[in-house]
Amino acid sequence: MQRRHLLVATGMAAAAGSLLPRRAARAQRPAVMRLSHQFPPTHHIARGLAAFAEAVKQRSGGTVEVQVFPAEQLARAGENFPGVARGAFEAACAVNFQWGNTLPEMSATTIPYYITDLARLRKFPGSEAAKFLEAQLEKRAVRNLAWLYTTRLSIFTSGRRPLVALEDFRGVKIRGLNPLTDHALSAVGAAPSAMPGPEVPQALQSGVLDAGLTDLSAAVSRRFYEIQKFGTIAPWFSVFSHVYVNPRWWNGLTAEQRGAIEAAARQAEQDQFAVTEETAASAAAELRAKGMTIHEQTPAESEAWKAAMQPPVIQAFLRQAPEGGRRILDLLGAL
Repeated sequence: MQRRHLLVATGMAAAAGSLLPRRAARAQRPAVMRLSHQFPPTHHIARGLAAFAEAVKQRSGGTVEVQVFPAEQLARAGENFPGVARGAFEAACAVNFQWGNTLPEMSATTIPYYITDLARLRKFPGSEAAKFLEAQLEKRAVRNLAWLYTTRLSIFTSGRRPLVALEDFRGVKIRGLNPLTDHALSAVGAAPSAMPGPEVPQALQSGVLDAGLTDLSAAVSRRFYEIQKFGTIAPWFSVFSHVYVNPRWWNGLTAEQRGAIEAAARQAEQDQFAVTEETAASAAAELRAKGMTIHEQTPAESEAWKAAMQPPVIQAFLRQAPEGGRRILDLLGAL
């Protein structure tokens, strides 16, 4: 009888011992953060996200692994929000205006010439304006993590003639951004067609579009110079690419893991300002070197475009965002 009890006890101890390595292995596995975005790997935001992933690994001591999927490898641009909200993957990065009618307040920075001053843009991450938008995002079942400054300079590309004067837009089929900002293009006689950035080069090449609208670095990384002859650079609006995560996944992390991710996010926000400005300067030079005829908008031209384009967009914005539109405009104006 004693021998039988001894054998049973020994067997139970062995079984328990065999479970320990497996439990330890599970405990040591890093938390995985799959991060989807639309930018090509050479885009400055894509490079910033790659640096963010490395910073998270270092700051977390390897307990968090950020797996970045660029160029819509994991999900298309329009699938990022529902994918993160449902928990199909943990995180995404998208330009702020892609929320469209779902969260119209997010498009406030795309009102032409409303906020394009670098000193004011630097104040946005962590500001009351940012906190207001983050509270709106939480209502849509995602948690905002970072605001990455993407552009304050747009380039209007064209093949037949440069787009300099307002009358140059008449009848031009141009890439739009969203129904809100498209009011500015329609106001000067253009025919905007909103589409994600990755689809624009093919549309230009096939003739679906006559003209493109994007930031300078995207014009380089997507090789606009191969299909468009002219480019007009204008401080048309500002864009932030924001990183957001699934709240359930976030709440399942340890406090130390969340702290490491947030520290990496704050650093990424600050680093991106210098990177974006340097990228814009080098992109303009590269487009010229590749053969594009580049025109930089003069202050007088900016004022003329602003007078024609800004009022209809503000009116449309306040109609689309009757509850929070005026509030976010006031908060941005106070930066």
